[in-house]
Amino acid sequence: MAPAPHLRSRPHCSTGPGRALARAVLAHGHNAGYSATKAALEGLSGSLRKELQPLGISVTLIEPGAFRTDFAGRSLTQSATPIADYAETAGKRRKENDTIHGTRPGDPAKAAEAIVAIAESPNPPSLAVLGKEVEAFAAVAEAERAELEQWRDLSLSTDMASP
Repeated sequence: MAPAPHLRSRPHCSTGPGRALARAVLAHGHNAGYSATKAALEGLSGSLRKELQPLGISVTLIEPGAFRTDFAGRSLTQSATPIADYAETAGKRRKENDTIHGTRPGDPAKAAEAIVAIAESPNPPSLAVLGKEVEAFAAVAEAERAELEQWRDLSLSTDMASP
């Protein structure tokens, strides 16, 4: 991680231990590349947190929900030609992008305040979900836990037999 040397040199700066912040989102069925990139950040952030924690550097993964930014406005570029095969998946997102700009519930100023509060916290979280998406994250975590429990015996059966 490129910032690691700088963070190591300032492990106890005026706002507390060194901080590294990243961002990811829930996986969606309409934008696989975007979701995969964010999932990669989640894995990287988790590993970095464990590597850097002994050095007094914390890593928090910030996962903002839908905020009223220019993300779906003039900043968004989409192909002029939709592909019919994706009409029921990514095609729905294309149409949604035409109507959501300026209507998202998240307040960017409040998100910034939350991020500053996290950065200044003596014990920041490993994950901070901003906005009502926290409910979706909780539901996904609960569903994944239930599925792990459902398949626990099969999973455990794949280890080598104990001597």
